[in-house]
Amino acid sequence: MKLPNGYGSVVKLSGKRRKPWMVRKTTGYRIDPVKEKKVNEYIIIGYAATKTEGLQMLADYNRNPYDTKAAKMTFDEVYEEWSKKKFPTVSESNIKGYKASYKTCGILYNRVFKDLKLADLQQVIDTCGKNFPTLKKIKILFNQLYEFALKNDICNKDYSTFVEIAQYKDRNPNKHTRTKFTKEEVAKVWTMKEDKYYQIILMLLYNGTRISEFLDLKKENVHLEEQYFDVIDSKTENGIRKVPIADKLLPYYKDWYNSCPDCEYLLHTEDGKRFLYRNYYDSYWTPLVEQIGIDRTPHCTRHTCISMLSEAGVQDTTIKKIVGHSGAMTLTEKVYTHLDMQVLVDAINKTLENEDSVTADTKSA
Repeated sequence: MKLPNGYGSVVKLSGKRRKPWMVRKTTGYRIDPVKEKKVNEYIIIGYAATKTEGLQMLADYNRNPYDTKAAKMTFDEVYEEWSKKKFPTVSESNIKGYKASYKTCGILYNRVFKDLKLADLQQVIDTCGKNFPTLKKIKILFNQLYEFALKNDICNKDYSTFVEIAQYKDRNPNKHTRTKFTKEEVAKVWTMKEDKYYQIILMLLYNGTRISEFLDLKKENVHLEEQYFDVIDSKTENGIRKVPIADKLLPYYKDWYNSCPDCEYLLHTEDGKRFLYRNYYDSYWTPLVEQIGIDRTPHCTRHTCISMLSEAGVQDTTIKKIVGHSGAMTLTEKVYTHLDMQVLVDAINKTLENEDSVTADTKSA
């Protein structure tokens, strides 16, 4: 059957090809200077395995014409173009969240965006092994990319709205027993010490606080000159204590303390707001540890600190004072032990005596 003038054509190419049918449409004419005659100029809409498939592709294009160059963009290319416009308008925490979500989509990177189907997006959700809050962020990324793609004629249909995550609402693959960081993992964190958010992880590793205690720490309870801070609101009554600041970590405390003069809390978001645990865990902690290949929760830092103090030969009584385990003290320890702050600072400093050698070993590995 002859197609209407200007509709386009489906032409079979020579040779053995997986998709031998070329779908094209005339866009204009030019004069061939050699043959001195008028020749057609085409846009290539795509290639098909069968003529029927090619005719359907041509019909789809005529019903809703799109930019054929844009239509060849891969998932990775769409993400790059979208992020150039999106990232300057959102907070650093949102950027970290988007980047973390993008990293889970590796199986889609080189796929032509227009050719993606619901099954491809759902496969990311079903196989990435992430918990429900992270899956929500991945779906949000899909929503954002499809909105961008539709606006720019990259695709004709939004499959992201049909992605299902509700079945994973109770999934928590990140649930851990309270295992400690290995020496190699601690060394990996040290290699990122110039990043202020990795500095928070280092501070946690060497102060032994619960994550809630540290995120709730107000500047008025931080004593930089005396090199300690007060935990005044703890999970347990025995957790009220003075926590020493290691010599090597003191500059990080000072930098955070001075980074936002109007902030009430030591740690804060880019816009000067207090960290909420869920926000910190999803948008900061998780992307940071995944970037360096570590699978730990913030609670593991406390267990690690206790282990490092013990391995450094620090007395049990001193360890209990630092981490707030006074409930585990004997009656004699509770009544007669009043340790000078310098003793506590010296104790926490002992955990750092071998840090340089461990870091060096990691770099040379």
